[in-house]
Amino acid sequence: MPIYTYQIINEDGSDGPTFEVTHGMNEPPLTEDPETGKPVRRVFAAPHVAGWGNSRVGKQMTSDDNCERLGFTKYVRNGKGHYERRAGKFGPDHLGGD
Repeated sequence: MPIYTYQIINEDGSDGPTFEVTHGMNEPPLTEDPETGKPVRRVFAAPHVAGWGNSRVGKQMTSDDNCERLGFTKYVRNGKGHYERRAGKFGPDHLGGD
């Protein structure tokens, strides 16, 4: 079931705190906070799509081959304050250090 975010509407019309509720897609949206009875409105946010935020995909996207293919220069830390170029053709071979 999806998780929906709601925001409490204060008596003066200003925005109050937010909370999350899990309910079915076919259920009507809440009109009041189940705990306090105060009026609420649903806050729309970008959905999380599984698969794009996991570490495996992140490693593939920032791999040396992929960075070089896309024209980026990638530096990797090789000691305190020292970085070496692992991908790309532009820029110095090393940054920082001696």
